[in-house]
Parts: sequence; structure tokens; C-alpha cells
Amino acid sequence: MASLAEIRARIAAQENKSQTKGQNAQSDGAIYPHWNMSEGTTATIRFLPDADNNNTFFWVERQIIKLPFNGIKGDSNVKQIQVQVPCVEMYGENCPILAEVRPWYKDETLKEMANKYWKKRSYLFQGFVRTNPLGDDKTPPNPIRRFVISPQIFTIIKSSLMDPEMENIPTDYMSGLDFNIKKTSKGGYADYSTSNWARKETALTEAEAAAIEAHGLFNLKDFLPKKPSEAELRVIKEMFEASVDGRPYDNDKWGAYYRPYGLEAPANSNTTETATVAPTVITTSTSDEDEDVSASSPVVVPKATSSDKAQDILAQIRARQKKA
Repeated sequence: MASLAEIRARIAAQENKSQTKGQNAQSDGAIYPHWNMSEGTTATIRFLPDADNNNTFFWVERQIIKLPFNGIKGDSNVKQIQVQVPCVEMYGENCPILAEVRPWYKDETLKEMANKYWKKRSYLFQGFVRTNPLGDDKTPPNPIRRFVISPQIFTIIKSSLMDPEMENIPTDYMSGLDFNIKKTSKGGYADYSTSNWARKETALTEAEAAAIEAHGLFNLKDFLPKKPSEAELRVIKEMFEASVDGRPYDNDKWGAYYRPYGLEAPANSNTTETATVAPTVITTSTSDEDEDVSASSPVVVPKATSSDKAQDILAQIRARQKKA
């Protein structure tokens, strides 16, 4: 018969395991999986501002590096796995992996390898789903969703913001614009190149304004991967070197810090850190993610003209409806 201490330890372990899996799955249901749309369908979304007033933009950029390994040490059944780690250039610091990889681009024979280890970007937004082609998608109690946007879609969003004919920021509560995510295919991969902004400005509905008032906006940077400590940076560098050398992933050595999704931490680990640093990102195609070394161009965002207070917007919408 187990002792009380053993029972408590087991319950604590189960709760910790459950919590980690819940974080990996983004169990609040806020992530809208537009990549699951059928080909030929369109999702209409309305972006909202970031809760962080210090963020000039209504999105945050996320940068990760994917480390491929030839299986897992001690497990002959696993052939290929991948570990995702944060690129610290996301926090304005020097990334040890990119410092190693950058010179590879000067050698034609190493360019393919350089691209494999180069950082992958995605962009986090938030807003409402106004037209939803996903029949099995359930709107969570808080209808403000988060969106993981690939570079292909982000390029469309960014270039339109530079159009002088766009007078108001698209997130304006009274004069904003919807964005249409359109899914097609090209070369066997998902393609979103026909996505576009709506032509007509619209105000938020009363229900949408009430949702902002009730739930508030997300602080988008809260959903970025945790900034690695010095110890974690050393582990990241070790894993990178092992990956390049073709060695298998060593869970006993690195599993307490970063590990593939679905792999349990080593038994002697007291750490809950997981390698799936941003499980919110689900890749729909390789072409959506891969980038070269070129830097992104700056974006000038039109100035917001309406109040950021949801209760003020709600009052304006109600007043407009009474006049109508």
C-alpha cells in the first residue's frame, strides 16, 4: 500500500504533467486554426490592437529555430525528430546558432544546411472571426481569438499598411477593416497569396465591443517563448552542434530544458520547461515558413483615431443603432 507521501508525490506529478500538456495544446481554445480550412474557402477576421500600449504594431513577431535529430538516444523505434528552440534575436540579443550559421551562406555548398537552421518567423495577432468556414471549430467563451500568421500572409498585411489610401488603422473600432484569409494551393502546398483586406470599413458590432469590455485584450508578448537563461542557451548550443553532427537527441541530457513535443521529461528532472516553445504554431507548408537572411523592412502603421476604451466604443455603437 502506498504511503501518503507517495500518493501526494504521484498526484503532484500528474497535475504537473496535465498542466504542461494543457499549455502545449493552448487549451483556452483561443488559437484559430485557419490552416485547417478547406481549399477554396475564406475566413474573415477582424484584427484588434495589442493590450500592450508600448507595442507600435498590432502583432508581435515570433522567431524559432528547428533542430532536426536522427532519432532519440536509446530508442531505436524513433527515426527522425525535431526540437524547437527560441531564437534570442527575438529579444534583441545575439543568437549563438545564427552567429554560427551566417557565414555558411558565403559557401554555396552550405547554403542548404544554413537554411535548415535559419530562424523561422511567424506573427501573433488577435481579433474576431467574423466568417468561419471551419464547421468543427468552437468559439470559446472569450470570442477574441489569437492568430498565428505565416510570413506569406504577413507580407500581404504589411504591404497594404503602406498604401497611402488606407487612412485608418485596420484595428480601429469604428472605421476598421476586415481581413480575408483565402486558402488555395500551389505546388502541392497551401497557398494564401490571394488573401486581402475588405474594401469597406465597418464598426465593431455591439457583441464584439461587449466582448472586449468583458474580457479585455491579450498582451501578445505573453504568448512568446520564454527568454532562455544562460544555462538554457548553453543547452541550445549543445543541441545545435549535436544536430549538425547527426547525433540523436539525448533526453537524459537535454530533456529537462528542451525536448520534442510528446516526449516526457527525464525522471530525475525537476524542471517543467518544454522544447515545444510555442505549440501555437502549426505549419501548413514549408514554403510559408522558410526565409532567407534578409531583414524585414520597417512598417509605418496609420494612427488610430478612436478611443481604446471598449465601453466608449460600445456606447458609440449603441447610439448609432438607435439613430438607424
